[in-house]
Amino acid sequence: VPKKLVTTVSGCADDALAGLVACNSGLRLLQGHRVVLRDDLQAIRGRVALLSGGGSGHEPAHAGETPPVPPVPPSHAHGAEPSSLSAGYVGKGMLTGVVAGAMFASPSVGSILAAIRAVAQAGAAGILLIVKNYTGDRLNFGMALERARAEGTDVRMVVVGDDCAFTKPGKAGRRGICGTILIHKVAGALAEAGASLDEIEKKAMAAAKVMGTLGLSLSPCSIPGSKPSFQLAEDEMELGLGIHGEAGVRRMKVLPADKAVETMLKHMTDPSSASHLSLTPGSSVVLVVNNLGGLSCLELGIVAGAAVRCLENQGVRIVRALVGSFMTAMEMAGVSLTLMLVDEELLRLIDAKTTAMAWPNILAGPATTRREEVPAPIEPPRKPQDETGIGPGAARVERVLQRVCSTLLDMKDKLNELDRGAGDGDCGHTHAQAAQAIQEWMRSRPPPAAPAQLLSALADVVLEQMGGSSGVLYGLFLTAAAQSLRGRSDSAAWADAMDAGIEAMQRSVPGGAESQCPLGIPIPPEFPCIPHRYGGAAPGDRTMLDSLFAAAQALHSLRNPGADPLQVLAAAVQSAEAAAEATRHMEAGAGRASYVHSSRLEQPDAGAVAVAAVLGAVLQ
Repeated sequence: VPKKLVTTVSGCADDALAGLVACNSGLRLLQGHRVVLRDDLQAIRGRVALLSGGGSGHEPAHAGETPPVPPVPPSHAHGAEPSSLSAGYVGKGMLTGVVAGAMFASPSVGSILAAIRAVAQAGAAGILLIVKNYTGDRLNFGMALERARAEGTDVRMVVVGDDCAFTKPGKAGRRGICGTILIHKVAGALAEAGASLDEIEKKAMAAAKVMGTLGLSLSPCSIPGSKPSFQLAEDEMELGLGIHGEAGVRRMKVLPADKAVETMLKHMTDPSSASHLSLTPGSSVVLVVNNLGGLSCLELGIVAGAAVRCLENQGVRIVRALVGSFMTAMEMAGVSLTLMLVDEELLRLIDAKTTAMAWPNILAGPATTRREEVPAPIEPPRKPQDETGIGPGAARVERVLQRVCSTLLDMKDKLNELDRGAGDGDCGHTHAQAAQAIQEWMRSRPPPAAPAQLLSALADVVLEQMGGSSGVLYGLFLTAAAQSLRGRSDSAAWADAMDAGIEAMQRSVPGGAESQCPLGIPIPPEFPCIPHRYGGAAPGDRTMLDSLFAAAQALHSLRNPGADPLQVLAAAVQSAEAAAEATRHMEAGAGRASYVHSSRLEQPDAGAVAVAAVLGAVLQ
């Protein structure tokens, strides 16, 4: 059974409903019932009231109370009818109230009737029930409607069925899913403007006929205390599933986001399907990209961009795009796309103001991937280098750099795996990105032969392209090392450059804490304003500095007359590799690993291993 952060299984949705009301001063609970109402019921006197409701588990759209015993996950195959409610959309300009049911189950007739009576007694000039097309909702809301009418209340009901999954919907019809929130918005704007019940009912029904929704998921969902409603293999995704864990209409291999979106839109608009949405070039639509619960914001943004791009390529104008979590299915890692065909009047109703907390506060304007970008700032001209022709030949430099780059690219997966124990697991990606940037740089121009120019140019590349803390640290190291090498070509200069680079990674800026490094090398002008210490690490802190420092100690032998540079470099590589391995048993004192308890750090530091590998590639 999947873990859930709840107080009790039996009261989890009830607790969520209480939390919703506690944090929103515009909401109130109806005494004795699981009903959420607007705080300003007096404001609806003489206006049409809007009520919706259903089961819990679809927040922010839904909240309710679970039954005492954990229910079996709903399944149409077994006859259970899921449901949903819309507490997040209660407010001025949207719903007057919602009625909460159990997890994925319709609320009772008694609670629905209590909500109707409450708004009727507040002076509502008619009541519209907005109901998603599930049998449980239709039965319970329908029965409450009949009893309210018998009491003399003017109540109507609009049933929303926007699901485009089934090419031949059965007797139950199309399911009501995320598109329902657009009907809440359209009807709510009309009610706020003082429209009659007849007009609101008519226009809400018309709007419901020009929209469609389709879901796609990478995982199932589960309600508290129960197992997942279905299973998906690691390489599978489900198309056309419902918001209650009902299996979809098609199971397929995981596709890239752009291809998945194309598949969804093609299915939604396929003329051979009885539940398709007719979309033609020149159409204007409102797009809703809805997180089904467990999708990351990064993935949601990728899907949203792909949807806009795909629709634009079909000649469709996306006049508004809503991206976020609007109707979820617990922790389901998936997304749904909703399209509503709109004219100027519908768009005006979508844009109307509302105080409902789940409705996004977006600027009125179209969505497009062709938006003009802000021009890049003009960089000041670089100072010309005053050194030429010093150092190894350009061909040798290129061979060394190619070896370094290929080594880092080959190690990407290994470095990621080492880094995963300390946090995000991206060390391999970051170093591979630097390697690819250096290769691209070499394809565009021959690398400088002079050591100072070479390291300075490499510093620019990694600072611009590598990213992460590693990119800044390598940039600091290379910049300081390049300054130390300026005007020198002797072997000892490389030992001094190594020391200068390490000190730049540690040193404090003027006015900060006193430097712990004794070399006194001037601060590079490229970094005049970085507060306190640049890197903040020291040897023994379980970072890339451990390998660098060990190698630097070995390179000090280059200062001895007659020292063999290759032998000294080989010793430096050996020292760096030993230092990298030694980090396996160190307590992390800096970097992201310092937040992880040492008992969980069982592998060498990825940055230290990368440094040793770079030095080894240079030696080769």
